[in-house]
Amino acid sequence: MGLEEIRNNSEVISVIDWDMTPEEAVTLYLEWGNNWAHGKYVIRSKNDVSYYFVVNTWDDPPRTYFIRRNSEEAVELATIDMPEALRDRFLETVGHNKGVYTINDEVKAWLEEELYAETQQN
Repeated sequence: MGLEEIRNNSEVISVIDWDMTPEEAVTLYLEWGNNWAHGKYVIRSKNDVSYYFVVNTWDDPPRTYFIRRNSEEAVELATIDMPEALRDRFLETVGHNKGVYTINDEVKAWLEEELYAETQQN
């Protein structure tokens, strides 16, 4: 799956959790019996699912991944290459460290522009 496939899947695009972090996903879905105090989410079963983006800097070059997570698994639905300048700025924000990171505001704005641009034109 790429940006175009996500853009054309109205069911998926309507449920993207732009605020989900990799850490929160682990807490919610792998420790779901302990997450009652963590705020707005309550995971009751394996049928509960989140769709969200992360940036993986272990890759060279770093890439954005679109993830589907429930209590049984995390599935990478899409791998998305960022523009070079955006990628470089993101790497600066994380000190060029390797890891899996929450998307920042600039990456989020770019993804939203890419995902919703064609929808807005129609």
